[in-house]
Amino acid sequence: MLQTKMLEGIDGIIFDMDGTLLDSMWIWPSIDDDYLKKYCLKKPERFHEAMEGMSYSEVAQFFLDTFPELSCTRQEIMDEWLLMAREKYRTQVSLKKGAERFISRMRSQGKKIGIATSNARELTDDALLALQIGGLFDVVRTAGEAGAGKPAPDVYLMVAGELEVEPERCLVFEDVPMGILAGKNAGMRVCAVEDDFSRPQEEKKRKLADYYIQDYDDIEKETYEVLL
Repeated sequence: MLQTKMLEGIDGIIFDMDGTLLDSMWIWPSIDDDYLKKYCLKKPERFHEAMEGMSYSEVAQFFLDTFPELSCTRQEIMDEWLLMAREKYRTQVSLKKGAERFISRMRSQGKKIGIATSNARELTDDALLALQIGGLFDVVRTAGEAGAGKPAPDVYLMVAGELEVEPERCLVFEDVPMGILAGKNAGMRVCAVEDDFSRPQEEKKRKLADYYIQDYDDIEKETYEVLL
């Protein structure tokens, strides 16, 4: 049985998806760039940082607010992104190192496992189906279903409620500051996960999280960092 300080008093484990469970954050900058190029739009400074943690529909609204010259609806933007991203999520994403082994061990110890993602439901389901890991999770919810993007705690509280685990007995895994804040705002402990996309924000992640891992093998080896 895996017993380590990080897991003391924890009955539920909730994962963000992109950049946390999956090596997939590279997809969105490429789609954004292709979309902006198609419509001859100029990317403002700190563009991707401004969208961090937003739900899929909130990002679409952000595009409409940022680029008033767009003549499409929010739903049309989301539909176009879905077409652009779907094949990548079905064929080009992979699990983070040690993630499946860690989740399987936690399930064998009776812990409940959930996903709380800012991504679209369709892309979430595509990725889980392609990687054949949907059966590892008791609950999968999106920020859009919860009604608010991160750093609002809504999606984490929704997942904890459906897992029937009190927030203070949940451990969250996240890769970006807004997601870490969402977990903390929900009253949960949070472990930050290393990811190439968020490396420029590493210092901020360390200031916000309770723990930090390079990969999920750090937990079993007890080489994770205790931050708070």
